[in-house]
Amino acid sequence: MKKVNYSETIHTNKVADIDPELLKSAKRVERKKSSISLTVVLSIICIVYVLPVVAVLINAFKTNTYVKTDTFALPINDAEHPDMWAGFSNFITGMTFGNYPFFQSVLNSLIITLISTFLIVICTSMAAWYIARVNSIFCKIVYYLCVFSMVVPFQMVMYTLSKTADTLKLNTPWTIPIVYLGFGAGLAVFMFVGFVKSIPIEIEEAAAIDGCGPVRTFFTVVFPMLRPTMISVGILEIMWIWNDYLLPYLVLDINEYRTIPIHVQYLKGSYGTVDLGASMAIILLSIIPVIVFYLICQKYIIKGVAAGAVKG
Repeated sequence: MKKVNYSETIHTNKVADIDPELLKSAKRVERKKSSISLTVVLSIICIVYVLPVVAVLINAFKTNTYVKTDTFALPINDAEHPDMWAGFSNFITGMTFGNYPFFQSVLNSLIITLISTFLIVICTSMAAWYIARVNSIFCKIVYYLCVFSMVVPFQMVMYTLSKTADTLKLNTPWTIPIVYLGFGAGLAVFMFVGFVKSIPIEIEEAAAIDGCGPVRTFFTVVFPMLRPTMISVGILEIMWIWNDYLLPYLVLDINEYRTIPIHVQYLKGSYGTVDLGASMAIILLSIIPVIVFYLICQKYIIKGVAAGAVKG
């Protein structure tokens, strides 16, 4: 004779008697609570990350004394702080300080960033297509070497790199992109290979039947399809190269070529004193283009990473 579990029967009956609308309403309330909690946590994290940028913004308009004493105070003039507001004098000081023009530093940074990003996108996309389509031991070794390069700290190779770059005359804004190509290839190849593997090979076979060679197939068929990952790689590389300080400082001839981060470093007076107001002003000028560029293109980063690093 089958034994009846009365507790399970009562529980089942209670669940059956509950109105489905009440269940849906309870689930909506739970989702809303979890969404609010997640929003609060992410808002706190966002504030922590944005706070340094806000500090740079408000200190760019203060005199040097108040940057040190009232770092997070708003730059206003009142009875207690009659000399806090510096206006645009910090920007003028930062751009005219020393014997190296600021706009030349901007031009150097622009040349290095654009040429390096162009080389990385073109060269790594072609290499990734070859690696993904040619299944050989050599291609696998090259691929894993590129992946391994992402975990090698720059500090391990910076001394030998600076000596090699000086010997090969790679110490100008027109030649240092070759160095950036080597350091930026790891992540770019990794992302491009993942995306190329998701492209049906039948498309390339159809192009070959129509008479396209390998080079024409890549630039007319494959390269346009790499646009999501290409934009994502370009954004990440631009943000890295534009803000990079250590590599140009080690490789470039500082007396002839300076980038914006190096220009900020040289805003020093006698005995090592630094005009913090002028430094903040130049830092603000340097990060505004990157922030605007990132805000415009941020949606492509998520698409490119998801398409390139997850597929394949």
